[in-house]
Amino acid sequence: MIRILALFFVASSVFADDFRPLYVEIGELQDYRYTVRLKRPPQVPPSNHPAIEMPEFCTVQPGTDNIYICSKDIAGSSLSINYPSFGVPNSSVVKMSFITGENHTVTLSRGELTWRVPLREEVSTVAAQYTWLGMEHIWIGFDHLLFVLCLIWIAGGLRRILVTITGFTIAHSITLVLAALEVVSLPVPPIEAVIALSVLFLASEIARGEQDNLTWRYPIAVSSSFGLLHGLGFAAVLGEIGLPQTELVTGLVFFNVGVEIGQIVFALAVVLVLRWLQNWAWFSARGQTAVSYFVGCVAAYWFVERSAGFLL
Repeated sequence: MIRILALFFVASSVFADDFRPLYVEIGELQDYRYTVRLKRPPQVPPSNHPAIEMPEFCTVQPGTDNIYICSKDIAGSSLSINYPSFGVPNSSVVKMSFITGENHTVTLSRGELTWRVPLREEVSTVAAQYTWLGMEHIWIGFDHLLFVLCLIWIAGGLRRILVTITGFTIAHSITLVLAALEVVSLPVPPIEAVIALSVLFLASEIARGEQDNLTWRYPIAVSSSFGLLHGLGFAAVLGEIGLPQTELVTGLVFFNVGVEIGQIVFALAVVLVLRWLQNWAWFSARGQTAVSYFVGCVAAYWFVERSAGFLL
């Protein structure tokens, strides 16, 4: 019995070694010089020690075996892992550290031996990427879109719409930045539930019709107040996306720019559609009631669903 257990543990150890990955660390020094360090799995013999094939514009620094001098930046270039004797079916973990402070880690699956070094974070690249992310988020964030739709309906005139939307943008930008920088930290599920409740509140205001109250007289006050809340929702999404490592401010600014562009495009589309629908008699008579009840039902469903998610 003891012999069987001993064989079992030995076999388990060997089997575990088979799955240990190859570790590769590439660090950038000054003047396009890079250090390369490898830690091979225990079962790979020294005679089959792997090597990293750097781009053709890189050469080994004389007197060293792990420092490469390159004539240009290796960002965007492909690197390969080469086993001199036979291939090893192990995964590989590659870590790239730039001198700017950027760190990238990728796991290559078994049999995958080539890796493309990520491009450096530059202002123009980050700006374009996060502008699009902001636009994309507002267009797929149906709760935010319905909230903006209600604001447009309540504001009425084009000038009041622009002022109201701007107040919403400024407010959610403040809390987005504070939450992204971890100055403010609140649990996401309750925030999402209250965001749904804010949409339900505006829908109920529209259903009751124009009144002499704060919502109808000063829609910017409502948009700014609820905008602080919606900013925390934007921050939760941005937290899932991740911020740039070195261009943090650029990412935050242009994510907000993207959200604002997305809101303006949506607002213009809504205004044009509403102007067109107002030519129809049935919409002029029943459109406000139909829209408010539709938005209210959807928001009520979201509120119950999201509340149940963290209460149960």
